[in-house]
Amino acid sequence: MTERETTRLIAWSHEMRRVHARLREALRVTREAVDRGESAETPARELLLFCHGFCSALDAHHTGEDRTLFPAIEAARPDLAPVLRNLQQDHSMISHLLGGLQAATDARSSPGVLAGHLEGIAAIMESHFRYEERQLLAVLEGLALDADPGKALGSL
Repeated sequence: MTERETTRLIAWSHEMRRVHARLREALRVTREAVDRGESAETPARELLLFCHGFCSALDAHHTGEDRTLFPAIEAARPDLAPVLRNLQQDHSMISHLLGGLQAATDARSSPGVLAGHLEGIAAIMESHFRYEERQLLAVLEGLALDADPGKALGSL
């Protein structure tokens, strides 16, 4: 394997870490916007933008994994099928929770209600990211995936 090929493979694991870090940061910023909203310093429009943006980014990340990354991993490593199914179940649960946040945002629910939605998402999201990183980062460093990282991990 050439140095360039090795660098490309390791880049996949770094890219996943980078995307997870950005999503964690997006959640943090969204939570701060909700907290500021409780003191009426944040206009409702700003709060809506943060919530919509976070929901869209997290959904795009999971959609990319489900459609592009996970099938490529499973083709190369069929033994990981149970891990990938667990991760996809998490994606489904998180999608449901994001739907609840989206509905609460659209209904212009109170910051307290929005904060409750974000807490639930944060707990599942963090658990999911840690599991995914434990199970897949080393695997990504050894796989020759022929896919666009933006499509496979969601563009952030």
